[in-house]
Order: sequence, then C-alpha cells, then structure tokens
Amino acid sequence: QVQLVESGGGLVQPGGSLRLSCAASGNIFVIKGWYRQTPGKERELVATVTSGGSTNYRDSVKGRFTISTDNAKNTVYLQMNSLKPEDTAVYYCYAVARYTRSDYWGQGTQVTVSS
Repeated sequence: QVQLVESGGGLVQPGGSLRLSCAASGNIFVIKGWYRQTPGKERELVATVTSGGSTNYRDSVKGRFTISTDNAKNTVYLQMNSLKPEDTAVYYCYAVARYTRSDYWGQGTQVTVSS
C-alpha cells in the first residue's frame, strides 16, 4: 500500500527555519510536493517537484522555501527559511502515482510560526 510519512514539523520563531521530510513508498510517483491548510480554509499548494525535476512554488514562498528529493531514499523535503506567522498551517505531503494518476496524501504535520 502507498504510504507517505511526514516529519519535521514544530514550533519556530518568525525568521526561523524548518525542514520537512516525507518518505513515500508503495508506488512510483511522477509528482511529489507539499500543501498546507489552516482551519476554515482550502488546502493550498506550497511546492511541487516532478520526476523530471521541474519545481513549482506558490508566489508567497518563492525565495524562502526549497523543495528537493532524494530518489535513493524515496523522500521529498521542504526546506523552509525566513518563516513568517502566515506560514502557520498543517503541511501535507502529496504524491501522484505514475500510471494511475491517483493522488495520495500524508497525515499532515503542524508547523507553527510564532514568537
């Protein structure tokens, strides 16, 4: 079965940094990435990376966040720098299976940016 396991969330001060990781298993994925969600709002894309190496970031995180993958470990990372309070959310790992194009989600990890 497909399993996406996130780690790395926590509480940080504004301007701080945090690195999220997601170990994906059980399929071949063409897209991996991160979404985030706060209560009462729709889940929004943060960053994605394709199997070909193309990356996509929402405008508000460009220059601050970096998505990367370690193919040997089947892991996707999100390095978050210069964090702002508005980055506070539950962050979800996301993956799209190669052949079926099915979407898969991790359980989410809380990121809180506060003084």
